[in-house]
Amino acid sequence: MSVVILDGSTVRGFVADDDAFARSVDARFEALDANGDGVLSRAELRRALESFRLLDGAGFGSAEPAPLPAEVSALYDSVFEQFDADHSGAVDRAEFGDQMRRIMLAVADGLGSQPLQVAVDDEGGSFLLEAAEHEAASIAAKIDAQRAADAAAAADAK
Repeated sequence: MSVVILDGSTVRGFVADDDAFARSVDARFEALDANGDGVLSRAELRRALESFRLLDGAGFGSAEPAPLPAEVSALYDSVFEQFDADHSGAVDRAEFGDQMRRIMLAVADGLGSQPLQVAVDDEGGSFLLEAAEHEAASIAAKIDAQRAADAAAAADAK
């Protein structure tokens, strides 16, 4: 588990970098595609959603009981239908990427502009961790470029 500090601009910057975001989506898709057939079945996507443990019931001190199995199944089916835009019965890489882009931009909107500490899983391809690492690499590259420019200017002044 890692703790990162990010805000909406961190996530938006990551999503806007088409190459970096596509690599992240591709890696996550490959990890979820258990049988390697190039699409996500309802069961494969459900396993991924279950790993988020969002429906564990009384987690985080909640007095709410765990949802009924039928409610959980209906929710997972609804999420699958959102991902399966062409209603083919499977989620292809493009559909997965489109939905992850929508989800991440919604997360960015929810985060707003106030920096927030977020605990993220180091294992399993956390999009938020990758967004924070993307921002850190971008800042480091800018600092390195400025140092190089300063060094060149100092050498020219001699």
